[in-house]
Amino acid sequence: MTGVYCGSGFSRAVRMAARAGLALLLLATVAVFDPAAAQTVRPPAGAVEQAAPVAGEVPGGALGSRSDSELWRAIRQGESFSVSIPDRNAATLVQSEGALWLNIRNGPVREYGAWGLGGIVALLLLFYLLRGRIRIEHGKAGATISRFSAIERFGHWLLAVSFVILGLTGLIMLYGRPLLIPVIGKEAFASLTAVGKLLHNYLAFAFMAGLLITFVMWVRHNFPSRHDLVWIARGGGLLVKGVHPPSRKFNAGQKLVFWIVMLLGLSLSLSGIALMFPFEFRMFSATFEVMNLVGFDLPTSLTTMQEMQLSQLWHTVVALVLVIAIIAHIYIGTLGMEGAFDAMGTGEVDLNWAREHHNLWAAEVEARRAPADGPAAAE
Repeated sequence: MTGVYCGSGFSRAVRMAARAGLALLLLATVAVFDPAAAQTVRPPAGAVEQAAPVAGEVPGGALGSRSDSELWRAIRQGESFSVSIPDRNAATLVQSEGALWLNIRNGPVREYGAWGLGGIVALLLLFYLLRGRIRIEHGKAGATISRFSAIERFGHWLLAVSFVILGLTGLIMLYGRPLLIPVIGKEAFASLTAVGKLLHNYLAFAFMAGLLITFVMWVRHNFPSRHDLVWIARGGGLLVKGVHPPSRKFNAGQKLVFWIVMLLGLSLSLSGIALMFPFEFRMFSATFEVMNLVGFDLPTSLTTMQEMQLSQLWHTVVALVLVIAIIAHIYIGTLGMEGAFDAMGTGEVDLNWAREHHNLWAAEVEARRAPADGPAAAE
């Protein structure tokens, strides 16, 4: 009986405790949600009562959804702010020149480049139709003289092959998206440009090596001379049959191509290095400072992003000009003139070809060869 009594007393105590807890919970709920009970809470002495917020604002004086025109104008104009990371480019939220760069690249650069490429092809086709292939006037002599050594041909072909691949991959980057995607599709174009980017980056060093080799070997032959004026006055013998102006190892036209390749090639190399190693060089700022010394008024406080954009535009424009010049050079050296390709193919050229197109040089070679081979060698 005692055990039963104790159990009943314990159960009664538990029920009473549960009822008391439920009553306390109800009282707490009323205290929280009852407006009358909330009025009993008072702010501490000396507290400043804050005005009710206006719709659209947030407490604490922050801007919230309000628009500060001066702030957004500064952001849109490319003003830099403070950042706690090493990348200072992140301090500029909106780089407005990016839109300008894209419009110039996809607008005038692409358009005028297409006109230039199409124009030179059309001009050469017209020249071929009117003039035909420039033949060896007196026919092949059956004897040859050495024009270019093996190292000269190696330097030329290293420069030429690397430039052709660089030119093709660069043109794909510039014109491929609107021209090739509709033809081969996005997946094939993505693979093509990925391979092209690798070729473009690494073959650039072969181009630079070829540029240096050919410059060292041929620079002494490419300074202007009085014979160049005669060659230019007679149109190089290209326009009228039977006209062969005097020329040494390189005529005025070849000298012009040499200096175009050397100067534009150097500029291409410098801007290409700036693109391969981004945000490391300030070549345009330094160049503009020098140009300002002679009367220009160009900006010299360029950001690293502006330097990159100028480098890309300059690289593209110079490359297009060089491609247009080289197309004409390739035409004359292959289809346009009989016997010209042999100079870089085997290094040996027909004797009559040499006498017609580089008579002063041919005479020098024959004069040096005559003492060793006898008088018959000069015939």
